[in-house]
Amino acid sequence: MDGRDSGTRDGAVAGAHILVVDDDPRLRRLLQRYLTEQGFRISVAASAAEARQVLGFMQPDAMVLDVTMPGETGLALTRALRDEGQDLPILLLTARGEPEDRITGLEAGADDYLGKPFEPRELLLRLKAHLRRFAPPAPSENLRVVRLGGLEFDPARGLLQGPGGSVHLTGGEVALLTVLARRPNETLSREEIARVLDMEEIGERAVDVQVTRLRRRIESDPREPRFLQTVRGKGYVLKPGL
Repeated sequence: MDGRDSGTRDGAVAGAHILVVDDDPRLRRLLQRYLTEQGFRISVAASAAEARQVLGFMQPDAMVLDVTMPGETGLALTRALRDEGQDLPILLLTARGEPEDRITGLEAGADDYLGKPFEPRELLLRLKAHLRRFAPPAPSENLRVVRLGGLEFDPARGLLQGPGGSVHLTGGEVALLTVLARRPNETLSREEIARVLDMEEIGERAVDVQVTRLRRRIESDPREPRFLQTVRGKGYVLKPGL
């Protein structure tokens, strides 16, 4: 659906390194065993503090993070990591799975949100989907770079660059900007965007949250957007330009 070669994407998923952070030792063992059996390399941490220690000497490909841990919560750690420029996919786990809780997770910078109890296979499928978004593009892919003022976005590589170098985007922000950049000057409905980004379960409001976050990255004044515009009653459109 995103136009990338499936073989290239699946190759990037194989052997990916996942950091699982949860204060429940039983769940940590279960996920470590299950994800290892699926071909991933797994590190575990029992708290946000332990997670920071792991991140201090290695860079995982994705993180599975419990929300309600003692001390620093998963939401607080997510916000801090995004503020530090960490752009790895983050999937939050919580005992509460209401849509409002998921929106809170997305606002904090998470890429996905899964309520407990959950099926390990669903977690696996969601992880694979997010890892594929970070996969290298197919060599044959020829997508046009779009200019957004002083920024340039390459949808083939999912890379946003400005005068000062690369601009850090979360996986969700990359996915949204890629969808819009592939069809510039074309209005996409919230429903269509939610479907492409696998956000249908959360609802169209999740799209609005991601749009708000993305505008903070690409607009000089997010309240008066030049590039990522709202089309009243229809959806959103990306209008590249200088």
